[in-house]
Amino acid sequence: MVTRTPSPGSCCLSLSLSLLASIMAPAADRPGYWGRPTSTLDWCEENYSVSFYIAEFWNTVSNLIMILPPVYGAIQTLRDGLETRYVFAYVGLAAVGIGSWCFHMTLQYEMQLLDELPMIYSCCVFVYCLYECSKQKTGLNYFLIFILLAFSVSVTTVYLQWKEPIFHQVMYGVLVAVLVLRSVFIVTCVYPWLRSLAYTSLSVFLMGFLLWNADNMFCDTLRDARQKMPPVIGAVTQFHAWWHILTGLGSYLHILFSLHTRSLYLKHRPKVKFICGVWPVICVEPLKNH
Repeated sequence: MVTRTPSPGSCCLSLSLSLLASIMAPAADRPGYWGRPTSTLDWCEENYSVSFYIAEFWNTVSNLIMILPPVYGAIQTLRDGLETRYVFAYVGLAAVGIGSWCFHMTLQYEMQLLDELPMIYSCCVFVYCLYECSKQKTGLNYFLIFILLAFSVSVTTVYLQWKEPIFHQVMYGVLVAVLVLRSVFIVTCVYPWLRSLAYTSLSVFLMGFLLWNADNMFCDTLRDARQKMPPVIGAVTQFHAWWHILTGLGSYLHILFSLHTRSLYLKHRPKVKFICGVWPVICVEPLKNH
C-alpha cells in the first residue's frame, strides 16, 4: 500500500475548501460567543448567522421597539404628572424588551426567564391599569393587586419547577384575553370614539401572533428559502423578529389606549401627537380651574 504525502499546494487547497465549507455551512451549525444554547426554546432564526456575539441577530435588535419608545413614554408620563401606575406600565414593557434582547442574544436559560417572566408581570400591570381606569384617583385597589400578585407568584413558582414553555404561553394568553375583553367593553359601552385606537392595538398584536405561529410551523421551509435569498431579503422572513416589532407596537398602543381612557375619566385633555410625524405619544393637560 502506497502512502502519499500531500503537497503544500494540496494542503492549501484542502484548507481553503474547509474554510469555504465552514462559511457556507448552515448558520444554525455555527458556534458563537455564548456557547451551546441552554434555553428550552431555540427559535427559527439561524444561530450566529450575522454576528459571532449575537445568537439570533434579528430577533435581538427587533426588541429596540420595546425598549426606546416605552422609556420615552415613562419620561413623558412623569413630566405630565400622571399616575405612577402608567410609569410602571411603560417600564414593564421596556423590561420585557431588555429581557428578550438578552435571551435572543445568548440563548441561555437564565436569560430566557428574564424575557418570559417580565411578560407576565408587565401584563398584570396592564390589567390593573385598564380595570382601574374608571375609579377615583385616590386609593388603590388592594384586592385586585393581591389577585394579580398571587397570579404572578403562582405562575413563577410553577414555571421554575415545570420548565414547560406551553404553560407560560397559556398563562400569558389568559392575561391578554382579559385585556381584550376589557378593551372591547370600554369601546362598546363607555368611550366608543376610542375604537380606532383600541382595535388598532389589538389588530397589530394579532398580526404579530399570527407571524409567531407561522415562524414555528414553517421553520424548515423558511430556513431553506433563506439559503437561496440575499441576506437583506432573508431578514424580512424572520417572522419572530416581526412578532417583537408588532407585539411591541401593539402593547405600546394599548398603554396609550389605557392612558387615554383614564385621562378622559379624570376630565383631562389628552392629545395624540406624533414624533417626527410617525410615532404616536399622548400628552395630557389637566383642565384649568376657573
